[in-house]
Amino acid sequence: MKFTSIIILFCSFTLIACKEKPKPKPPTPTAPTTFFKGADVSWLPQMEATGYVFYDENGNPADCLDLLMARGINAVRLRVFVHPNSDKINGHCSPAETAQMAARAKSKGLDVMLDFHYSDTWADPAHQTKPAAWASATFAALKDSVYAHTQHTLNLLEAAGVTPKWVQIGNEIPSGLLWPEGHVNNPGQLAQLINAGNQAVKDFNPTIQTIVHIDQGNDNARFRWFFDLMQQNGAQFDIIGASYYPHWLGTDYTVTISDLGNNLQDMVTRYNKPVMVVEVGGDYWQVENSKDLLIATIGAALDVPDNQCLGVFYWEPQGAKPWSGYQLNCWQDNGRPSPALDAFLY
Repeated sequence: MKFTSIIILFCSFTLIACKEKPKPKPPTPTAPTTFFKGADVSWLPQMEATGYVFYDENGNPADCLDLLMARGINAVRLRVFVHPNSDKINGHCSPAETAQMAARAKSKGLDVMLDFHYSDTWADPAHQTKPAAWASATFAALKDSVYAHTQHTLNLLEAAGVTPKWVQIGNEIPSGLLWPEGHVNNPGQLAQLINAGNQAVKDFNPTIQTIVHIDQGNDNARFRWFFDLMQQNGAQFDIIGASYYPHWLGTDYTVTISDLGNNLQDMVTRYNKPVMVVEVGGDYWQVENSKDLLIATIGAALDVPDNQCLGVFYWEPQGAKPWSGYQLNCWQDNGRPSPALDAFLY
């Protein structure tokens, strides 16, 4: 997620329809049982630590994970920073903290995805800053650091009784990771860094699936360019991950949802890999529109032949704006889940 975009003041962006748009059809009830409906809840521990209280529909205090599960969520995504600071929004998510949260999720029966940023803070298409401790490392040492950090985190999760189902090697990396050495302009080195993370995962447990993730899931040309480049340079991973945020594109989801579906299907055909929508979100004020967006996104995912889109994850749905400043959460200002989350029940 490009969090630097999040902290820009919301400029009263609303979508005003001149005529009522047709509602997306809910997915058919024949959805595979292996389809994952997930939520990135990485802010949750700090929300609770700073006193934020979650409420059910009757106004009773409740566990956020229980509220999400009641709305169909069956997996969580947790980001991992290397040596983060203690800022409630831009920090935390250390390997140790992530292991604690993963254990809590597992105790609820939720599957876990790890999202390695390989940075001390946010990594996204505009920011891929090396951890301070790795700043002067040689390229060979950077690869070793990626391997060691990945395995260290997995060992902490194992000690907490958790084996993640998926591991992301980097977060939204169309421009590369660990700049400048791993910039996309150095595609061979970028592929080697991806392979270092992938190898760390496979050496730890070969059943864990690895993901390479880029943004703008509706942009097929972008995806073909990046994944062709990675294929040409020998990058090894299991799943193609996509972000999909119509809000940041400045258009309603109805303009690009067919492009998302077509791109997901093309990725499966072109690279013979399954796909996932690992981030999605809509404006929390636009409740019906956000619900329709989610129904349509899940529908596009389920339309990928042979169950090759494995799931859809909402990014920080519980990250209520009064606490986070994040507009694309899916929570009401009164601490209760937004009705838009009911889309995951279909």
